[in-house]
Amino acid sequence: MFYRRTFCVGAALCALGAGVVQAADSPAANWPSKPVRLIVPFAPGGATDIVARIMAQGLADVLGQQFVVDNRAGASGNIGVEMAAKSLPDGYTVVINNVSTGAINPVAFAKTLKYDSSKELIGVSLLASVPNLLVAGSNFPPNNMKEFIDYAKARPGQLNYSNPIGAYSHLDMLEFMSKAGIQMVNVPSKGAGSSFAPVIAGEIHASFLNAATVTPQVKAGRMKAFVTTAKTRLPDLPDVPTMAEAGFPGMGSVNWNGFFVPVKTPRAIIDKLAAATTQVLQRPQVQEAFAKAGVPLTPSKSPEEFQAFVSSELQRWARIIKENNVKFD
Repeated sequence: MFYRRTFCVGAALCALGAGVVQAADSPAANWPSKPVRLIVPFAPGGATDIVARIMAQGLADVLGQQFVVDNRAGASGNIGVEMAAKSLPDGYTVVINNVSTGAINPVAFAKTLKYDSSKELIGVSLLASVPNLLVAGSNFPPNNMKEFIDYAKARPGQLNYSNPIGAYSHLDMLEFMSKAGIQMVNVPSKGAGSSFAPVIAGEIHASFLNAATVTPQVKAGRMKAFVTTAKTRLPDLPDVPTMAEAGFPGMGSVNWNGFFVPVKTPRAIIDKLAAATTQVLQRPQVQEAFAKAGVPLTPSKSPEEFQAFVSSELQRWARIIKENNVKFD
């Protein structure tokens, strides 16, 4: 049987760590005994995909079985999440949700979803939280936020942006346009990974895209960044102001990512996965990989803490959608 030693940083984590070593008849005793499918409900290349691939390698090292990344993009992430929700609760299907699939879609698409994430999925651990950047291609004429707004105001309905329908980046853009008094047209995408190339090419004029995906493009001069949704300026882009500094205090969101499994998955397996996740996130090489990708780590202390966070996020986004009278068809 495969065991690894875990190092605890608090009582809650120690309790999780204790779950790693199980009695012979425990559901987690031999888990995982075969490869685990890790569903990413977006196209390759975006922040969620980056997080998934780093974690897949780390979990394989800790647990001794492959974690196979399975990109299932489409329907604003709902296709991949539904696949996870309907999977066997045996610990061999894990889905990495982000703020959109984990907190916005259950509200925005409540009438059309074929699953109920609050009843069919349960959170294991928060992993990371990635801010957005408002970016454009290097040939886009404006060079700062004021110039961007003035340029857009002079061309109502003539400029476009690209975000998945209902994604947090989409809602951020809707709120930004409302407060800035501009009109732009959304060209829906499957995720950040499929959006940044059209932005660079100038086919998409501007969009809120996650910093992990586009910071290298900005640093290389292929994109220009006008603002970040982070609370403070990003170390890699110190000249890019925050939303508050640009005159939009309290606006903008971050893309959190976390592991979920089917709700009837044995608690012993959930605890074992949570403990292994904690162990992976404590590894210096993993922390270095996340830092290099521009992804800030924000791990949970326990599955219960993560579930409480998800519940608060569901309430928050329900309020934002209602206050902005956002309709999703």
